[in-house]
Amino acid sequence: MDETRGPAPARTASAAVRSTPRTASPSTARAINDRLALQLLQSEGPLTAGELKARTGLSRPTVADLVERLQAAGLITVVGESGARRRGPNARLYGIVAGRAHLAAVDLRTHGATLAVSDLLGRVLAEATVPVGPDADPGQAAANGVATLEKLLGEAGAGRPHVVAVGAPGLVDPATGRFGGTEWVPAWHAALVTAFGDRPAAPVLLENEVNLAAVAEQRDGAACDRDTFVLLWLGHGTGAAVVLDGRLRRGASGGTGEIGFLPVPGTGALPTAAGCDGGFHSLAGSAAVCRLAAEHGIEAGPGEGGPGPGGTEATGAPAAEALVRAAVDAGDTGAAFLDALAARVAIGAAAVCAVLDPGCVVLGGETGRAGGDALAGRVAEHLARMSPLRTEVRAGTVGGRAVLRGAVLAAMDAAQDDLFGPAA
Repeated sequence: MDETRGPAPARTASAAVRSTPRTASPSTARAINDRLALQLLQSEGPLTAGELKARTGLSRPTVADLVERLQAAGLITVVGESGARRRGPNARLYGIVAGRAHLAAVDLRTHGATLAVSDLLGRVLAEATVPVGPDADPGQAAANGVATLEKLLGEAGAGRPHVVAVGAPGLVDPATGRFGGTEWVPAWHAALVTAFGDRPAAPVLLENEVNLAAVAEQRDGAACDRDTFVLLWLGHGTGAAVVLDGRLRRGASGGTGEIGFLPVPGTGALPTAAGCDGGFHSLAGSAAVCRLAAEHGIEAGPGEGGPGPGGTEATGAPAAEALVRAAVDAGDTGAAFLDALAARVAIGAAAVCAVLDPGCVVLGGETGRAGGDALAGRVAEHLARMSPLRTEVRAGTVGGRAVLRGAVLAAMDAAQDDLFGPAA
């Protein structure tokens, strides 16, 4: 997997036309035109041949030929007619055959996995969550995950997935597409990914979870108008995804964005290669957020939050999310806590901005989602005092399904590249 390659937004028609080589062979030109038409049908929905002609700038015979080719390949079909009174060939609306392929997406967490099956256009058809206990046998957890995927495929009316995209915490080696240097990741994660790969004819794309959340925010959320931005993930742990010029940047070993290990003031220690305690994680991870809330007298409502990983104390991401949401809802009463939390988050954001100058930081993860605009606005104020670089801070808008949505989009891009041909 190319280190700089990642799911990217569909290119505009004009950009694709300009990129067509003047010396392209007839077969190359056809492939480029076909991909252009398919991209338009995906982004705009069903179109008539006349509308395809107008949007691509191609001649009428060329459009007629590509429509015939794409129909013969089973990629598009007539889905209706345009206009109440129009009839005949010119009124036919063509759309992508969404059932041409089915995709599987997986969001791996510490205590479970959420799986979804979608069609070729990324529309989720079936979804389920599989809880996994802390002492679960990796082999059994993997078997349960595969069985759940088979069940979802049956519900979606699919025989097999064209591709399986998995979002997981930890390092993913960009050279091999496998886990690397993540001893702290649950053993069943690797077992499940291996089990998916053992299924016949189902390639597996493994990606860091925060990177996939950034893909979702870029395509469907807060960064849809940005080619360059950083997603700062605030959850049980902390992380960042870096998107420069529309591409995910993963680094030589897949470690771009491991901001939890960033040495920062205020922790009284330094992180080590074996753990991020003492780094930014100790300022903004869920346990630190819970302690900060306690210092400010912030309490979640009855039944909110939950036990942290590996213990009974409520310091996990759900607890931190509930506390931050309670502070936002409390208005002036929660303002001091939110300001203190924003000051901590701004330290990590300032470090990222000093190196990358992304112009935009999106706050994601459970804590970022719960803080919303109230937290983002405060982080922006602190950041403006710390850095001379103009940086907008936004709250993520995709929500708690950002990783799963990013996995769906990654699977969709991979399947479309395979079925539609190379992008122009």
